[in-house]
Amino acid sequence: MQTSISNRDGNTVVVLNGRFDFNAHREFRETVDQAVKETAAKIHVDLGGVDYLDSSALGMLLMLRDKAKGAGKEVLLANARGAVKQVIEIANFGKLFPLI
Repeated sequence: MQTSISNRDGNTVVVLNGRFDFNAHREFRETVDQAVKETAAKIHVDLGGVDYLDSSALGMLLMLRDKAKGAGKEVLLANARGAVKQVIEIANFGKLFPLI
């Protein structure tokens, strides 16, 4: 998986591309640490480029949410589509994260 961070409209945007699974843990954790240090109050996780995610990815998103909450930030999930959107819906992540 590839990650990048940018600032758009006053928000920190974390863009993910590829397979979001356990193998992405180290890279995602480094990205999370960087995103939480940004000054924006909201972190948007752009899932538009993710073609697969598994339960470990869901756990990593929860880790991000917890770290962000500790820093007074909100995490939103954006652009989930196809199978990725189905997994997020089945896991009821819409109750844990705003979906945009």
